[in-house]
Amino acid sequence: MSARAPHYLLVGNDEKVTWDDGRIRYLAPGRDTLSIFDANADPAAPALVATLALPNSLFGPPVNLAVAPDQRLALIADSMEWLPHADGNGWQPAPGRDVHVIDLAVTPPAVVQTLQAGLQPSGLSINRAGTLALVANKAGRSVSVLRLAGGRADVCGEVDMGTAVVAVSFAADGRRAFVVKTDTHRLGVLHIDESGPTPRVSHDPSEDLTTGLVPFNLVVSPDGALALVVDMGSATASDGHADSVSVVDLSSTPPRVVDRVMVEDGPEGIAISPDGRYAAVAIVQGSNNPSSAWFHHPRGQIVLLRIKGLRVTRAGAIEVGALPEGVAFSPDSRFLYVGNFLDASMQVLAVGDNGLSDTGTRIALPGHPASMRGQSY
Repeated sequence: MSARAPHYLLVGNDEKVTWDDGRIRYLAPGRDTLSIFDANADPAAPALVATLALPNSLFGPPVNLAVAPDQRLALIADSMEWLPHADGNGWQPAPGRDVHVIDLAVTPPAVVQTLQAGLQPSGLSINRAGTLALVANKAGRSVSVLRLAGGRADVCGEVDMGTAVVAVSFAADGRRAFVVKTDTHRLGVLHIDESGPTPRVSHDPSEDLTTGLVPFNLVVSPDGALALVVDMGSATASDGHADSVSVVDLSSTPPRVVDRVMVEDGPEGIAISPDGRYAAVAIVQGSNNPSSAWFHHPRGQIVLLRIKGLRVTRAGAIEVGALPEGVAFSPDSRFLYVGNFLDASMQVLAVGDNGLSDTGTRIALPGHPASMRGQSY
């Protein structure tokens, strides 16, 4: 067993949503879990540390969870609550507010708080100082501000965004953050001031950047030079048409979109390797659509992008399991973890100069992986 400090990989499993030949079905709540892995001891085969009974949601980007940089605290947003159907037959989702705080420093890890964020908390981001977190609230059309200290969190503000927002990511220096406005096809810029007793977060819509159609997710590079925004193209994810990833130059004033890289149908999850050399994009490509749909594929795909400065190019692609959602790199950047929702497994790919290869490792999960988060910079 390695003596190295653990580096946690979180996988949120949603057991309330399933598909029957492309037709969505809602099941009873109560069986969701959070799987906590250590990806540092053996990056080629992360070790399961704990499984917590904890609600999770497939609705929204697969980044509704985050680990603090010191690996002592995690946040999990549960964007939907599950209510009995009005006619008494089955269940139906409705926007929720819960954000759970996990203490990773105890054995086993445990839920220590449940906070109320804005309506339908979706994407989450923790700054690199580990002092502040932001939560994008889709139905609330806002960003909640959480102060982190002493292994606890408290809600200390909420910023009105004026439209649905689904994902958020801090800049490297923590003085800005970027938030995805999915309905208006824009990327908002937040300005952050932690100099006073209460953090101040502000937003000026005139600074918004135009992305591709239906932006859904984003990630900022370790050096803070660029952001990559997943442009899903359609509110239903897969529609058979090619989509894009917008490349945002964050070093310029103001930030600007400088390129778009074409990818296949239905990009959702995205991650950048800790060494900053690669990004991986999870492509649904109709794998949860009816088999009769002309754009259906039985499997999803991962597209690997190579990053050199502000130049982002395709470096290869590989088929993975059905409905890939979350992706995360190992701490050493040599492996990529993929959560295949319909297969209820985590797939391990090797990352090399020649692209991606399948290691053959499949880690069975106690449920269907709706979200995944690893390295915090």
